[in-house]
Amino acid sequence: MATMHCEIVSAEQQLFSGTIIKLSAVGTIGGLGIYPGHAPLLTGIQPGPVTLTMEDGDEEVFFASGGYLEIQPGVITLLADTAVRADDIDEAQAAEAREHAEKVFADRSADFDYSAAAAMLAEAMAQQRTLEELRKLRR
Repeated sequence: MATMHCEIVSAEQQLFSGTIIKLSAVGTIGGLGIYPGHAPLLTGIQPGPVTLTMEDGDEEVFFASGGYLEIQPGVITLLADTAVRADDIDEAQAAEAREHAEKVFADRSADFDYSAAAAMLAEAMAQQRTLEELRKLRR
């Protein structure tokens, strides 16, 4: 079975380094499924789940708040602004962040910063999508 090496790195730490058979993420141009032998590519990624399929078929889910994905022969590097293992996301905190972002949108005042509020809401929703992806895997 063909494999490739994968590195997931955030500004704070290296989260993963190992051999995989597939990486799934959402790029700036749409969904990505990266398998061994993929053509070289450099693309931005959208906030959301990043799913790795290991050699034994198990899957591991990470949350990336954005960043870049570089594919080179035999090596994938995901450089994320912020990244965490999906197991480490606090579900209550993610729901609270989404509620807060929705309130910010509802309370538009003179000093309303649309782009900051949109980014806050997008990240909160992406964390919740990541948790949903993790729940699907555990069924």
